[in-house]
Amino acid sequence: MKNISNFKKIIRVFQQYGIVLTGKRKSANFYSGLHMERIFVEGLIFELEYSLNKELEESKVGSVETPEQLINYFVIK
Repeated sequence: MKNISNFKKIIRVFQQYGIVLTGKRKSANFYSGLHMERIFVEGLIFELEYSLNKELEESKVGSVETPEQLINYFVIK
């Protein structure tokens, strides 16, 4: 049940950034596919950390390139 709650929080944060998590958009690259700047990706990560009360490892922050990858980091942890 906690996973469902976390997924709802994740979806809500992505929606605030205008990112739809359906279809090809979930695997689109933040920088080339969604045309986001690094500062906004880092803001998205911060919002997810705050909402889920989890912290993403610093080494993973720099390597995140897709919404799907970011979600997996938070759900698997």
